[in-house]
Amino acid sequence: MFAKSIISICMVFGFISSVQAAGNAKKGKARAATCFACHGAKGISVSPVWPNLAGQKQAYLVKQLKAFKSGARKDPSMKPMVAGLSVQDMEDIAAYFSSLK
Repeated sequence: MFAKSIISICMVFGFISSVQAAGNAKKGKARAATCFACHGAKGISVSPVWPNLAGQKQAYLVKQLKAFKSGARKDPSMKPMVAGLSVQDMEDIAAYFSSLK
């Protein structure tokens, strides 16, 4: 009985933390205005030089934004773009672009 209770509690807290980490697409659209210049307002790039972001997996986009910010992924044009983003901003922006088709 005790073990089942512990497992249930862990599952609830795991669910809550995953919900808190989820991005808000509406906030992401507002925060992503700078991204639109290269990646397009609908996530379709204005040039083949930059990738399309529409429909990409949210986790993938967040991982890439974090990598640009930390320097693990290097790109001179992206580094200043992500410098001021919080993790929540990244989650929100990723939620917006992943919601597009």
